[in-house]
Amino acid sequence: MLDLSMILAPLLQLWWLIPIVAVVLFFKSATGKGMVGEGMLNSFLGISLNKEEYRILKDVTLPTEDGTTQIDHIIVSRYGIFVIETKNYKGWIFGSEHQKRWTQSIYGKKNFFQNPLHQNYKHTKTLQKLLDLDDDKIFSVVVFVGESTFKTDMPDNVVRPRGLLKFIKTYKKVVFTLRKMENIIESIEHARFSKSFRTYREHVDNLKRKNSKDSTPHKNKDLVCPRCGNNLVIRAAKKGQNIGNKFYGCKSYPKCRYTRKLDLLLHQ
Repeated sequence: MLDLSMILAPLLQLWWLIPIVAVVLFFKSATGKGMVGEGMLNSFLGISLNKEEYRILKDVTLPTEDGTTQIDHIIVSRYGIFVIETKNYKGWIFGSEHQKRWTQSIYGKKNFFQNPLHQNYKHTKTLQKLLDLDDDKIFSVVVFVGESTFKTDMPDNVVRPRGLLKFIKTYKKVVFTLRKMENIIESIEHARFSKSFRTYREHVDNLKRKNSKDSTPHKNKDLVCPRCGNNLVIRAAKKGQNIGNKFYGCKSYPKCRYTRKLDLLLHQ
């Protein structure tokens, strides 16, 4: 008869590997990579900016009309407020200011992600409404940390960590008094949710509910153009032997001419 104790004994001796594997897997996940990127940037900013002139708030979750929004970093200074979205990616990055999705190309595989400028726009507008500020006093910045390379021209406010310092330092006109800075920080601290795992989980749940509510067949991951990242839409042939037949075509046509046969499963 098979003695299970002889099989389980060596495995039980390796129990200490379980938490190590769990930690490794976590930091390879999107959430883990995001936390690492934010931590790297936080350390860099803390060393590089004068603490009397620039006050750094990190991981700020604020209420919105449809749930919550989470801001990686807010820098409050006498020269304005900088709202920072951090991305930690490897590989080649393709994107433009107005494109809905950007592309990451790594090891020959393409992944699509939300345009971080659009993502940070909501952060900026939420903070602007909270503080009742004009557009010229609050600035959106996207910072890429990690080993990625931009393969398309990026706007001035999409930068590397050192580029962030250069961007911030270009603003030299004093727009807030020291007292006003303190009032702004106090307002943010009063409005933000407490930093806790519960706040994080509730924010994630809000995002899931919103994505579920907003989802349509054309936002399905299978209906994304593999060439440019835009949505595929149903079109009908207007000429040729297939006139009248329907197919999927890229929404950015004629700039992108990708097509695909209509997926009947989505219309049963």
